[in-house]
Amino acid sequence: MATASVAFKSREDHRKQLELEEARKAGLAPAEVDEDGKEINPHIPQYMSSAPWYLNAERPSLKHQRKWKSDPNYTKSWYDRGAKIHQADKYRKGACENCGAMTHDSKSCMERPRKVGAKWTSMHIAPDEKIETFELDYDGKRDRWNGYDPATYARVIERYEARDEARRKFLKEQQLKKLEEKNNKQIEDAEVSDEDEDEDDLKVDEAKVDESKQMDFAKVEKRVRTTGGGSTGTVRNLRIREDTAKYLLNLDVNSAYYDPKTRSMREDPLPDADPNDKFYVGDNQNRISGQALDFKQLNVHAWEAFDKGQDIHMQAAPSQAELLYKNYKVIKEKLKSHTKDAILEKYGNAATEGNLPRELLLGQSERQVEYDRAGRIVKGLEMALPKSKYEEDVFINNHTSVWGSWWKDHQWGYKCCKQTIRNSYCTGAAGIEAAEAAADLMKSNIARKASSEDTPAPAEEKKLATWGSEIPDDIVLDQKKLTESLKKEDERRKEEKDERKRKYNVRWNDEVTAEDMEAYRMKKVHHDDPMKDFLN
Repeated sequence: MATASVAFKSREDHRKQLELEEARKAGLAPAEVDEDGKEINPHIPQYMSSAPWYLNAERPSLKHQRKWKSDPNYTKSWYDRGAKIHQADKYRKGACENCGAMTHDSKSCMERPRKVGAKWTSMHIAPDEKIETFELDYDGKRDRWNGYDPATYARVIERYEARDEARRKFLKEQQLKKLEEKNNKQIEDAEVSDEDEDEDDLKVDEAKVDESKQMDFAKVEKRVRTTGGGSTGTVRNLRIREDTAKYLLNLDVNSAYYDPKTRSMREDPLPDADPNDKFYVGDNQNRISGQALDFKQLNVHAWEAFDKGQDIHMQAAPSQAELLYKNYKVIKEKLKSHTKDAILEKYGNAATEGNLPRELLLGQSERQVEYDRAGRIVKGLEMALPKSKYEEDVFINNHTSVWGSWWKDHQWGYKCCKQTIRNSYCTGAAGIEAAEAAADLMKSNIARKASSEDTPAPAEEKKLATWGSEIPDDIVLDQKKLTESLKKEDERRKEEKDERKRKYNVRWNDEVTAEDMEAYRMKKVHHDDPMKDFLN
């Protein structure tokens, strides 16, 4: 599809056409209409080179296009951010249980969770938010800047103007400072030309940037291979090639870990070696020494200042963050000195009233500390005792030592009175003597009781009978009864072999005599007897 473009004879005709369109938009000129009397939109091309054959149109048009006119229902407005519509005085049914607003529920509430919600307190009810729904067209849904307020860009302009003003002020101060130094010092003849060049450089317009600095803006350096994907910078290897590589210092597999990708070894590979003989102590040493600590404190200050509402960001504006940190340290020192002076002025300084001893003035002490050539402490430094969150040296019930300072017979106690009861009162040396006397008396009573008791007679070994009872010394078996018992045992064994001979009315006699037991023993079959098959 091709549209016919309108060609103007001159620039003046084009300008007049634009003025006519502006007047029509403002309502000062009549709108242009077509043959049917409909208003023509100047932003939509109204003619085509050829129309489809099935329309039977007398002239080209765009009526066959789908939705070729803009829909009046579409809107270009945007959400009214932060707008409130109603402020309730008490909780309403169906509102948010946390803040009390009707426009959302407790699950989607953006307010801080209250300890007791507004549903139960009916206090501090949050206002209802303004809920809007828009029907956007194709372009409106895909507009990245839809709802953006151009007035907010004034903040960015103000920030850059403030930075430029501070830069101009700093350059002017540096210029005045160098001019004063030049006037106060006598310049030698050999340095006259050099200082004239410096003066000429200072007179350069402050708004302009040096050509060398402009070249740095377009400078692209090679990326350094790092874990995070790389950053611009130069690679510098300070290790001498004759030195031993750090991963070869200790070949133990349990020693410091070496990462071949980043070429880093954080721990010390030789922790037990002499520090004077080591040239590498691990990459962690760089993190706790030098400017790394200052950079860490600078980051912490930037985070804390941002949380308190300061417009500061370490990565976006590092120079601003460092300048604010320097100002913060100066103000902190001034406040500390002011507080100290106020305390000294109010209470005085007892340290300066009397003359200090000569030993304290000279800083002498009996403690011996040894240092190596590098200034590191080798021997003699006392380790600081760690502080505990529990109470220490708290004495109760007139005790002079704490509970657990004494141990005896698997029991804890107090050392001052040697008592093992936790809530007892201290009795001092008298209580210790009384306890020792009571222990001695108890030991003597136990010894006296043990000596008074008669020693028991040794138990005689009793011989057991074959049926398991004790055999009296004067036992005499009746041969006649023994013969009868043997006969009864034979009959009983026959009944066991053939139960048909057992009578219906059987009387059992539980009284067993010594002859019966002897007969049972004599008739009993011993399975380990080699002659058992020849019995009976």
